[in-house]
Amino acid sequence: MSEFLGNGGPHVELMGAKFIDFDPVTETITMRFFAPDSFITPRGGVQGGLVAGFLDEVMGWAHVQASEGKEAPLNLEIAMTLLKLIPPGPLVGKGRVIRRGRRAVFLEGELWDESWTTLYARATSTALPTPVPGQGD
Repeated sequence: MSEFLGNGGPHVELMGAKFIDFDPVTETITMRFFAPDSFITPRGGVQGGLVAGFLDEVMGWAHVQASEGKEAPLNLEIAMTLLKLIPPGPLVGKGRVIRRGRRAVFLEGELWDESWTTLYARATSTALPTPVPGQGD
């Protein structure tokens, strides 16, 4: 398992996010999420905007890890597709850097059930690479 670089702040705890692994060769991160009861709608699934937060988190940390903790992405655009009602969890997120350039970063993320048999949601992001907040800003 690769070392996790960074401190996610209070929102990471709120989302029940936990680092599992990072593969530096494929620039892919794996994280676990467990939505608190306050994220669940009357339909019994995680509210869509909060699902976007899970996907944003896993895509963002993929870039932070790939840049060895030097950069964090500032989103310009996120596109998300919800494929099924997302249960509270546990959920597994996979984030990957598609391309990292000096001016733009292209990321993708997926949200799966814990057994990796059901894909619930996927997203892509176009972002600006910026210094990690709190490091020389």
